[in-house]
Amino acid sequence: MAMQHSPLLMSRLLDRGARLAPNEEIVTATATGTRRQSVRETRYRAHQLAHALASAGIRVGDRVGTFMWNGSRHLEAYHATAGMGAVLHTLNLRLSDKDLEYIINHARDRIIIADADTLPLLEVLKGRMPSVERIVVATEDDSKGWKTSLPNAVDYEDFIKGLPTTFDWPEIDENSALGLCYTSGTTGNPKGVEYEHRSQYLHTMAQCMTDSMGLSATDTLCGIVPMFHAMGWGLPWSAMMLGCKQVMPHRFMGMEKIAELISMEGVTVSAGVPTIWQGIKGLIEASPGKYDFSNLSRLTCGGSAPPPSLIRWYWDELGVEMIQGWGMTETSPLATLSRRVMKRSQLALSEDDKFRNVAKAGLLMPGLELDIFDSNFNRLPHDGETVGEILVRGPWICSEYYNNPQPEKFHDGWLVTGDVGKIDPEEYLIISDRSKDLVKSGGEWISSVDLENHIVAMPGVASACVVAQPHPKWDERPVALVVMRDGATLDKTAVLAHCAKAFAKWQLPDDVLEVKTIPLTSTGKMDKKVVRADLQDRGYVLPDLR
Repeated sequence: MAMQHSPLLMSRLLDRGARLAPNEEIVTATATGTRRQSVRETRYRAHQLAHALASAGIRVGDRVGTFMWNGSRHLEAYHATAGMGAVLHTLNLRLSDKDLEYIINHARDRIIIADADTLPLLEVLKGRMPSVERIVVATEDDSKGWKTSLPNAVDYEDFIKGLPTTFDWPEIDENSALGLCYTSGTTGNPKGVEYEHRSQYLHTMAQCMTDSMGLSATDTLCGIVPMFHAMGWGLPWSAMMLGCKQVMPHRFMGMEKIAELISMEGVTVSAGVPTIWQGIKGLIEASPGKYDFSNLSRLTCGGSAPPPSLIRWYWDELGVEMIQGWGMTETSPLATLSRRVMKRSQLALSEDDKFRNVAKAGLLMPGLELDIFDSNFNRLPHDGETVGEILVRGPWICSEYYNNPQPEKFHDGWLVTGDVGKIDPEEYLIISDRSKDLVKSGGEWISSVDLENHIVAMPGVASACVVAQPHPKWDERPVALVVMRDGATLDKTAVLAHCAKAFAKWQLPDDVLEVKTIPLTSTGKMDKKVVRADLQDRGYVLPDLR
């Protein structure tokens, strides 16, 4: 029997949660506490926003920018644009004005919805955004009296006031664009990654699988990963579909506020980069018993690999499972995940062996293909030893950049990720490094990630960053930059002795430097290109060359 074809449109998913769980809450942090609205109210307001955008001339395929923190109005923009067939362009609040100018103009955004407190960042671009016809300003209690020099600005509440709470979502092609995210590239202008309805529909389904993030309608989700980064890792779509309670920190990203939200709102699952979870760990250790994390069951950690010691600490101290994920903007972003137990055969493993698996980047998500290749694109063995370039392809993997051909990033349908790693006989992906962050010394590769994870497991170490420095004989040598916890002091000899327990002598850092902070990228990863540039600007020279 032939099956009826129904296009895979996000509009078929987004209203579901409000119908099934209309009274669940969307909680947004504010300067004075929290602001709450029901999932049903959020749906109604999203439909009103769609009417407002349509009245302003937005049609299927038009780009609507958001310049917003994680909050209920940003969620409404997700819902409204997806339903009406517009393209949501999430603008990264942490980019420079030069990069923002480029991506707004490259995307040709027609309307930008902005949180009031972000207006000064946009005002710098006054007169430099010719495609933008209107700015819609969303306010909280502390920003009601907003003013701006930007032309054609309107208050969000006035924009949607009195409009119908039901919008008849159009039938469009499932391959129509849904979202647009720009990568913060290391060289040149940022590159746009366009997400389609079909790709995100499938990604949403995969994300909710039990062996994936296992998101459930019974969960209370605290999305810490910014909604302007890789569509918030897809979590807003999944939570809307299921009808979860959602807790959103808005601009209040301090560790104390995040811990308070997790504690007070009964959060069961959260997602963020390792620096967030390192900070929360430090806060809990400094104030034992202050926060109630008894409802929290799992954390998803991505962006960069969390140290194994951090994964183990959350389980041993809080009973919280840390799920490691690997992906990037170009992979929507979910590509692999690693949990304590991923196979039936692992049920009998010791706790130590389970955590050895969690420290890996994980197993491939169903529907995707992933492999490692040499420089001539020959497949390499899955022996857990051979290192190669990681390539991936599948229905939610980017196949080209938006209006910006980059043939070197794609090969025969595969995305060339720029990551280097190996695959073991159990089919676990193990990330060695970003190709640009590996240290090549005397023709041999040294993983900066492995050294960092080992150093950060030492008592008193808050974070560590290993970068290459030029050497006339060995080409490059590793240097470790270490941030110590309050009250702790750096002992360079102890760090090297600690590393010597797990690494060969030639792999040890040539130098260990104490620093107060390590610069981060706009997505919370260590910004190693800035670290290398800072060392160069300081005239740093390796000890044996001085």
